[in-house]
Amino acid sequence: MKLIHKYFPGLTPKQIRQFEQLYDIYSDWNQKINLISRKDIPFLYERHILHSLAIAKYVQFIPKTTVADVGTGGGFPGIPLAIFFPDVHFVLIDSIAKKIKAVNEIVKCADLNNVNTIISRAELLNMKFDFIVSRAVTDLITFYQLTKNLVNNRSFNKIKNGIIYLKGGEFEKELNVFADKKKVIHISDYFSEDFFLTKKIVYISRL
Repeated sequence: MKLIHKYFPGLTPKQIRQFEQLYDIYSDWNQKINLISRKDIPFLYERHILHSLAIAKYVQFIPKTTVADVGTGGGFPGIPLAIFFPDVHFVLIDSIAKKIKAVNEIVKCADLNNVNTIISRAELLNMKFDFIVSRAVTDLITFYQLTKNLVNNRSFNKIKNGIIYLKGGEFEKELNVFADKKKVIHISDYFSEDFFLTKKIVYISRL
């Protein structure tokens, strides 16, 4: 939790309480279903919560923005972002029902009222959102093809509507198809921990 305070010192008492609760909530649920790697539980705040909040360093979503977390798994990056942006509506989507069941309980325990969940594959949805967020559920080109039709035309944030993707390693070849519609942000520009040296945010505006 010290890491969250370090980089986000202006949290409200409710947000602090919500973030503090996440360790016990995830520790408990991870014993029932493998939401994240068990070896990652001691590093929950760095590798999962702070990693998710890198998106909040890149863009400050305006209230009433709608954000879909596609392939949310254990609720990342959606749940930390929902805590950070209480006036933004998040829809957490995954095709695995037992993970969404766990996410629903985590959302309830964390007292989040700006989150809904859907059990579905992204390509089957007939919905529109301002932004799609995700943590490297597949290669970038495949993810774009599966989710591009979910993005609203109308933009009212400081950046155009689009996809915000958390990804690590080398993936330059995947980016060529997006030409000047992409931007790559090194998370190490925001956070100094070694874990983030190879982590990046890829933003793709609606083509």
